[in-house]
This record gives sequence, structure tokens and C-alpha cells, in this order.
Amino acid sequence: MLEQLTYASEAALNGLMAGVMYSLVALGFVLIYKSSGVFNYAQGVMALFAALTLVGIQNGQVPFAHLINAMTGGHLETFGWQVPAVLAILLTIGVMVGMAIAIEKLVLKHLVNQAPIILFMATIGLAYFLEGFGDVMWGADIKTLDVGLPQGINETVESLTGAWFGYGFFIDNLDIVAAVVSVALVAALTVFSQYSKQGRALRAVADDHQAALSVGISLRFIWILVWSIAGFVALVAGIMWGSKSGVQFSLSLIALKALPVLMLGGFTSIPGAIVGGLIIGMGEKLFEFFIGPMIGGATENWFAYVLALIFLVFRPQGLFGERIIERV
Repeated sequence: MLEQLTYASEAALNGLMAGVMYSLVALGFVLIYKSSGVFNYAQGVMALFAALTLVGIQNGQVPFAHLINAMTGGHLETFGWQVPAVLAILLTIGVMVGMAIAIEKLVLKHLVNQAPIILFMATIGLAYFLEGFGDVMWGADIKTLDVGLPQGINETVESLTGAWFGYGFFIDNLDIVAAVVSVALVAALTVFSQYSKQGRALRAVADDHQAALSVGISLRFIWILVWSIAGFVALVAGIMWGSKSGVQFSLSLIALKALPVLMLGGFTSIPGAIVGGLIIGMGEKLFEFFIGPMIGGATENWFAYVLALIFLVFRPQGLFGERIIERV
């Protein structure tokens, strides 16, 4: 019995670490929804595009090389240099800010005061465009991302748990880094949202576009700002997931796992994104550990969605979401 509880504790701890990774993606959804009322279906693809761009810049890859070679008959591949990780990250941030400006100019400014479903459909189109654009720009092959983050078993945790329980827990260093980064991001974004002038303007825009414009808030600046921040969060998520499992187009599907996180934490709560991720991550690991063997296993694929469905029935606004009260 004691041995089973020890294994369950390891599964729970690994679940918490996995939940942090889910939360990094959910944060991008929350930021855009909280500030503009738009559910950004493209957030997962933004994480993929950011990771592709980072690897391409870091390896000195020629953008659109396949297209150029097909048109000219050349054999361009790379510029022949390697870009340091820090510089590559800064350049990628610049690309994501440029993408935010382009999205505002080409898409969002034409959809002011449109129904939420129209804005949602626009983000679906944006997701498919970015996925195809990333393919043409950087190629579809699986890429290795290495920005110097520590990986492999954490020996400190292994030795401490070995001394306490007689069994060393396997906790990945990358997961610990992701947890620290997530906490820092949540703290910074919460302070920005609650106490800065721009944060208050974000909430005003989400409530009513026309009212925000009437008091002098620049809708264009706010949308560029929030999509730039969401692009930065997508880059952080892309770095963590890309370092963990490689940069591949299935990376965009992590957005689907972020949906139950949002339903639990609430679409408008930045801390809720982290709490929801931790509940999903730990819940699916423990459910697989205790119940999975009884029903044939593979419960991690659907547990999060069943839990989210239960929350939708009993508390549709999530744990930290704002209750919507409409009076007739």
C-alpha cells in the first residue's frame, strides 16, 4: 500500500509539471479573450509558428528556401551561420510583434463591433493561414530546438525523495523550468492587467469597443499590444514544448488540451489558467494511475474533456471566471 502511494505521489508531481505546460498555452487564450472578448483559435498555431521561427533563425535557415529553390532551380538551405539562442529569441519576439501588427491591420481593424462568432471564425482562418505559411517559410520537417534549457532527471529531487520515501522520483528539469517561468509570467501579467493604465484599457476594450473609443482609448494600439503579448506567451510555450518533444506541426494541437484548462480556470482569469492546468495535469495522471488499469488504460486522452464537461454543467464560468448575469 505504501509503495502504491509513493508511485501515486510521483504521478501526481509529474502531473503538476505537465499541467504547467498546458497552462502556458491557456495563458495566451485568456489574454486575448480577457482584453477583446475574442476566443483566439489560432493560439496553438502561434506557438508552433514562434517555435518554427526561432529554430529557423537560430540555425540560419533561409526563409522560403523550398519555394525559392522550386522557382529558381537553386539549392539554398542555410546562410551558413548559427545565431546565439538569446539573440534568436529576441529576433523571434520582433517577428511576433510584426505579426501582431499585420493581424491588426489586415484582419482586426475591419471587424470592429462585429459579432463574437465572426471574430472567432476570423481566428480559425488565421490559424490555417499561419500553419500553411509556417510550412512554406520554414519547411515541414521535424526540428530540434535547443536554447540551453536543462533537461533530464533532476538529481536533487531524486536524491531527496529517495531519502524520504526510499524511491527517487523522476522529475524532468525542463518541467521545473517551465513551472518557474509560468509563475513569473502569471505574476507579471496579473500585475500588468490589474494595476497598469494599459491593463485597464484592455478591460475597457473587452467590455465595449465603441465606449472605449469614445473615451480616447486607441483600439488599434490595444489590439496590437495584446496580440504582441499573446505572441510572446506563445513563444514561451513553443520553446518549452519544442524543447520537450521537438518542433513539429502536431505542436499546434496542444491548443486542444488547453480548452479544458480554460473551462476549469475561467476564460477571463490569468491565475485560473495556471490552477486549471494543475488540476487537469494532476487529475489525468492520477486517474490513469488508479482507474486506468481497470478500464483498459489510455484515459489521459479523454479525462480532461470529461472533467471540463462536468464543470460546464455545474459551474460554466469556471473556478475563477466572472459570473454573467443578464437582466431582462
